[in-house]
Amino acid sequence: MDDSSASDLPAALLPERQEEFVRLLNGAHALLLRYVMALVANRHDAEDVLQRASVVMWRRFATFEAGTDFVAWATTVAFYEVRNFQRVTGRSRVEFDDDLMQTLAAERMQHVQQWSPRMEALEACMEKLPSASRDLVDAIYTRGIDAATLAQQEGRAVQTIYNKLNFIRRSLAECVQRRITETTS
Repeated sequence: MDDSSASDLPAALLPERQEEFVRLLNGAHALLLRYVMALVANRHDAEDVLQRASVVMWRRFATFEAGTDFVAWATTVAFYEVRNFQRVTGRSRVEFDDDLMQTLAAERMQHVQQWSPRMEALEACMEKLPSASRDLVDAIYTRGIDAATLAQQEGRAVQTIYNKLNFIRRSLAECVQRRITETTS
């Protein structure tokens, strides 16, 4: 490691703590991204905020007590980064006071934690979809292509895209419900 990158490391962070940070952050990344997305409502902004929050987490990881709840610690850091983002960019359409924002963030955290089994079920159900359906879901929900643009690219009516999406959503919802029922029974 060269001297310039060594200066970015927290002073007393041993190699095993560095590995622990990477492992914990990687394990919580999807959950943290969903948490931040619930607060900023734009995937690209959420990714930027989470990136900044990850840097802050890295710099402050020496203060994280091993064996405690990393997700709770990380969401606290992410919460303050969301607040900074909203303050600096002025992108929050509605101004909430800090108490309300903390209440909303706590509720979102509970929902995000409950999403994990649903997300696992959704991922399994997505794998069962035909590739054309997976591609459509990816285009609309992951890459953010709007239905009208996609319809134009494919030479189809917009309503056809919406109809396919509705069919896929119903199919996925039924599959997820079946999987969750099977795992809780």
